Amino acid sequence: MKILKFEFSNVLRSKWVIFFFLFFFLSTYALFSFENNTPKALLSLFNLSVYLVPLISLIFGTMYFYNSREYIEMILCQPIPRSALFIGLFLGTSLPLVLSLVTGILIPFSLFGNYSEGINLTLLLIGISSLLTFLSIAIAFLISTKITDKVKGLSISIFFWLITAIAFDGFLLLIAYLFQEYPVEKVLLALTFLNPLDLSRTLFMLNFDISALLGLTGALFKKFYGSDLGIIISSFSLVLWILLPFLIGLKSFKQKDF
Repeated sequence: MKILKFEFSNVLRSKWVIFFFLFFFLSTYALFSFENNTPKALLSLFNLSVYLVPLISLIFGTMYFYNSREYIEMILCQPIPRSALFIGLFLGTSLPLVLSLVTGILIPFSLFGNYSEGINLTLLLIGISSLLTFLSIAIAFLISTKITDKVKGLSISIFFWLITAIAFDGFLLLIAYLFQEYPVEKVLLALTFLNPLDLSRTLFMLNFDISALLGLTGALFKKFYGSDLGIIISSFSLVLWILLPFLIGLKSFKQKDF
């Protein structure tokens, strides 16, 4: 808890966290000011957050871990379990970002949003964005633990974002085009679980009744699982995406020679 409190207060004063808050506050404020349709404004906000939250969290988490190396070495000289240090670092880095995200969205929504139309979607957007933050920090810490070189680790983090945010959808479309004469729906559905951003997008879009918004992977979820079961499966998969990098990173941190 002492490590968590120190890291939380330290990260909370970071320029990254301030930028995180201001970005979501100004974006949400602008969307609700110029758009009377609350669900449509939330959809536009989600399209921003699903790409920018992982990118900012990955870069910040990677840089923060590398910059805290001397602090980590000093703490490891004390009789403190490595698991406690890793968990304290992880939560102390993730929670300030989540807090800034939540306040940055909720304040404009409370002022301009339509509660009857958008409260559930707003809470869902905040929940998904928070999960993406925890996931990105977990992956950033895993990469930083495995890779000693700072530049290489940061490059891998950005490359991971490029694959999941941009290249992966093109890869799915290429498979669908090349094998359009074959029943590849189940293969595409299985590949969707390899991309947490696609899972996040699917989880949010399944709460809309407009089928055109679902996209390729969301339409497959709707077809095979339906809305309710699809939401449960995509939510469980996202949580699993957080746990696996976190546990692997924790194991590597325990074995790492600083």
